[in-house]
Amino acid sequence: MRPELEATAERVFVALADPSRRAVLATLAADGPATATDLADRLPITRQAITKHLGLLSDAGLVIAEPGERRRIRYRLDSAPMQVAQQFLAALARDWDGPLDALRRHLDS
Repeated sequence: MRPELEATAERVFVALADPSRRAVLATLAADGPATATDLADRLPITRQAITKHLGLLSDAGLVIAEPGERRRIRYRLDSAPMQVAQQFLAALARDWDGPLDALRRHLDS
């Protein structure tokens, strides 16, 4: 995998490591674009914590900030970085499938 794609995958994995960030992403996926205030109303997380998490998710490319009405910023999902991470995992799986199958055959014999 190219270094820039591997760096993207790493940022995604770091972002997904936190359960609160996963909750923010799940809420955006289920309910669509939202402001930090909207997300704080829906999740058991303070608005300040939501804002911090959204910053990290934005840095990872998983959310995009868009200007909304009355200078409110709405966040929406961007799946492109997630697809890069999925490709990274698929490549790892391919690298392991052969050796694991060989090990299984050896142990079965």
